[in-house]
Amino acid sequence: MFPRKNRVLRWAGVTQLVECDLAKVDVAGSNPVSRSILFVSFPIAMNNRLALLFVLLLVAFSALAQDYNMEPVATAAPGLPAAYQAAIQTQGFRVNGASGPWCEIWLVKSLPVGAKPDDAAISFGVAQGTLLGMIRFPGKGADRRGQVIPAGVYTLRYSLFPVDGAHSGVAPQRDFALLTPLAADPDPAAKPAFDDLVKMSRKASGTPHPAVLSLETPPASATAPGVVKEGEHDWTLTVKAGGLTFSIIVVGKAEG
Repeated sequence: MFPRKNRVLRWAGVTQLVECDLAKVDVAGSNPVSRSILFVSFPIAMNNRLALLFVLLLVAFSALAQDYNMEPVATAAPGLPAAYQAAIQTQGFRVNGASGPWCEIWLVKSLPVGAKPDDAAISFGVAQGTLLGMIRFPGKGADRRGQVIPAGVYTLRYSLFPVDGAHSGVAPQRDFALLTPLAADPDPAAKPAFDDLVKMSRKASGTPHPAVLSLETPPASATAPGVVKEGEHDWTLTVKAGGLTFSIIVVGKAEG
């Protein structure tokens, strides 16, 4: 049903449709022009596309700005061989993001710790190759380099990156945990040398580089166990294994 004549229908904001009922007017020598309905349609497809783009940007921003939290895991890591069952705690920690579980970590029952070296870039007195625990990615994960890590269970072993040109600027500290697929690391008591551990860890990343997570002394605001944000993009999980409290940067890609 059309509006009465001489009435214009508008909506607040963007005018989508204007309907004008023109009265009879005299033109061209007073020849009457019969009444007509004039429809003026303004395209709204562009508005719809802009609205959709705005929604997509909001979703993307929310994903980037998502918070992480931690909850305990009451069951042992799945598929552990008997040797690892004796070495790994049965209770772990799950780090959750907005999309669900990001990773799960179980620590060793006992962690031998010696004197801290004099090197200021080294945070912990842990021997090269020492087993720290296990990590499981329920879905696609990532390491500190931003490398994609397939879903699965991996060992976490302590290592110091060498002081050479190839690793300069990687991180302020030299302490890292290297990931190796559980199937490729059968002996929890082993302490692989640096080169051997790097070769093992490449099986986790599938690249010429090992799969690594940064280790550090806990941030001032951290408590064990717990997850806190550090800087603009990093999230650290602070834990305690044996008598050592340390933090693992579980979310965030190293810049540079």
